[in-house]
Amino acid sequence: MSIDAGVADVRLNRPEKMNALDGAMFSALVDTGERLKADPSVRAVVLSGEGRAFCAGLDFGSFQAMAGDEGLQIAAEPKGDRITNIGQHAAYVWAEMPAPVIVAVQGVALGGGCQIALAGDLRYCTADARFSVLEIRWGLAPDMTGTQLLPRLVGLDIAKELTFTGRMVSGTEAVAIGLATRVCDDPRAEALQTAHDIASRNPEAVQGAKALLNQAGLVSLREGFAAEEQLIRRLIGSPNQIEAVKAYFEQRRAVFNDPRS
Repeated sequence: MSIDAGVADVRLNRPEKMNALDGAMFSALVDTGERLKADPSVRAVVLSGEGRAFCAGLDFGSFQAMAGDEGLQIAAEPKGDRITNIGQHAAYVWAEMPAPVIVAVQGVALGGGCQIALAGDLRYCTADARFSVLEIRWGLAPDMTGTQLLPRLVGLDIAKELTFTGRMVSGTEAVAIGLATRVCDDPRAEALQTAHDIASRNPEAVQGAKALLNQAGLVSLREGFAAEEQLIRRLIGSPNQIEAVKAYFEQRRAVFNDPRS
C-alpha cells in the first residue's frame, strides 16, 4: 500500500494464488482499511489485485478446512463494538471509508472477491473480467456483506439470480446490469486517474456527498433532505469551498485542508 497526493493505492498481493483469501489476507484487509479510514489526508482509494486476477475468493486450503472447526473461526471472531465479523469487515471496511473507493478488476472477482468489490463506490473492469457470487457452488450463501450490498447495485431480482445460480458475469455484462461502473483496457490505470481527479476536489464536499448518497433509500426523504441542507450549510463559505472557487477562477490547482484534521 502506498499514498501519493492523497490517493491510497492498495493491492491484494498473493498473485501466485490469484489473490485468494486466507486468514492473513482477511487481517491485512481489515488492518489496512482501518488505517486508511483514520487518515484524514486520504482523499481517494484504489483497491486492486496484483497479477492476473483481482481475487479468486476463499483460498481452497481454507475451504477444505471448513469441514472442521477451523471453518467457523472467521465467523466466530469476536466483534467487539463492530456490526461485522472479521470476514464481513474485510469487505465492509471499504464501504465505511469516508473517501471514495474505486475497485479495479482484472481476471476474476469470485465469491468473497466479488463481495469485496461490491463494497467499493466504483468498479472498473476489463471487458473479459469475470464476476460471480460463487458461494452456491460450494453449498453456501454469501457471508461477507454481499447479501446487503448486491441488491442496491443490481436490483433484488438480479441479485437473487446471481446468488441462486453462481453464474459467471463478464465485465461487459457487469456494467450493463449495474454490477460494475466502467469497462477499461487498464482498470488500475483508469482507477488511479479518476482517484487523482477526485483527490483534487474539495474533500469535505466529496466525502459529504458520498455519505448522503450512501444513505439514499435507507432513511426517509425528510431525513435525507435535512442532511443535504446541513451539509450545504457547512460547505458554503468554508475555507475549502472558497479555495475551490478561487482556484477555478485563477486557473490553478486548489490546495485544500484535510477534513477531520
